[in-house]
Amino acid sequence: MDAKNEIQLFEDKRIRAAWDAKNEEWLFSIVDVVEVLTESKNAGAYWRKLKERLKAEGNQTVTNCHGLKMTAADGKMRFTDVANTEQLLRIIQSIPSPKAEPLKMWLAQLGRERIDEITDPEIAIDRAFQTYLNKGYSEKWINQRIKTMEVRKGLTDEWQRSGIKKSEDFATLTDIMTKEWSGKTTREYKVFKGLKKENLRDNMSNMELVLNMLAEVSATDLSKENDPYGMKETAKVAIQGGSVAKAAREQYEKQSGKKVVSPLNAKILKELDDTISGDD
Repeated sequence: MDAKNEIQLFEDKRIRAAWDAKNEEWLFSIVDVVEVLTESKNAGAYWRKLKERLKAEGNQTVTNCHGLKMTAADGKMRFTDVANTEQLLRIIQSIPSPKAEPLKMWLAQLGRERIDEITDPEIAIDRAFQTYLNKGYSEKWINQRIKTMEVRKGLTDEWQRSGIKKSEDFATLTDIMTKEWSGKTTREYKVFKGLKKENLRDNMSNMELVLNMLAEVSATDLSKENDPYGMKETAKVAIQGGSVAKAAREQYEKQSGKKVVSPLNAKILKELDDTISGDD
């Protein structure tokens, strides 16, 4: 596993965490979280007992957790049970602790909001718009980003019509198309921008978003025209869609003298915007 050990702080207490680059997810030390939430003098024993109870109840979350070497209190690398975010939240729900209540309330709120969004999808769009505003994105960027969601949905619907069902195949097709227009797979692109779990599109400049959207629109239209079926034929159309955006990128770079694919991410772009605004 390609993981980098790091320490996360929670109420001034350490939570060991590791980034799993292969699966693009954080893994957290369960014992550390248990210690913070329960203030148990023997968090390891508490977790072992809880794990036994959850297993007896048929809890698949515990079964799917695995061990990973992390730096222990004595400075040595020792195996400890770890969980990803989804698994950890499920375990927290089983911990009877006042400190866990805020997290449980948050999970309940997320569940209610999700049900509301299923009933009225417009709520999800409004909530997404407000979330982006709170993160400091401009209204112009947000409107463009929401448009990319519509375009992406049209492409994935077309891929499904072409017989694509597996999530890994959707990811592969996205990689093929992105590589064609930008010269990088989505993972390479994220590494280039210094991202981990963050959404790549949320960290694109306006021009990057436009060209990515052009690739997806082109792939969608070409797929409808050529009616491919299966992974091999659909991949060819994905390349064709990406090549349309690649041509546009090369033409723009030739005319402007600027590189489109940039290491700048949302945080850096916002800092630049704030600096420019401060100079006005």
